[in-house]
Amino acid sequence: MADARLAASRPLSPHLQVFRFILTMAMSIVHRITGGFLYVGTVFVAVWLVAAASGPEWFAQVDGVYQSWIGRLILLGLVWSLIHHAIGGIRHFIWDLGYGFDPKTADRLALFNLVAGVVLTGVVAIAAFIFA
Repeated sequence: MADARLAASRPLSPHLQVFRFILTMAMSIVHRITGGFLYVGTVFVAVWLVAAASGPEWFAQVDGVYQSWIGRLILLGLVWSLIHHAIGGIRHFIWDLGYGFDPKTADRLALFNLVAGVVLTGVVAIAAFIFA
């Protein structure tokens, strides 16, 4: 019975009480969140395609929403999610090959993931602004 009371008082899995918050942990959390946001992006694309197939009136309405400042902000967030998630996937592929596990390299890969995602999203935003 003493073992049951001891087991009940301990956390079921290690949490922030055990681990300190590090960059690779943050990138893992953000990778999962961006994966969830990509589901939302799929709905946005599906709505856009259905509106395009439904005729010019429906497409104009959906395009009006997507061209508003909130629509553009959501689309920019979805672009960032796609780019960040893709770069994170490459980072995970590197780990699958057995490389980059030492803490210094893992931190560099995580920092590269963060910076490259923001920079490439900025490039896409500038290109969209210039060519739109």
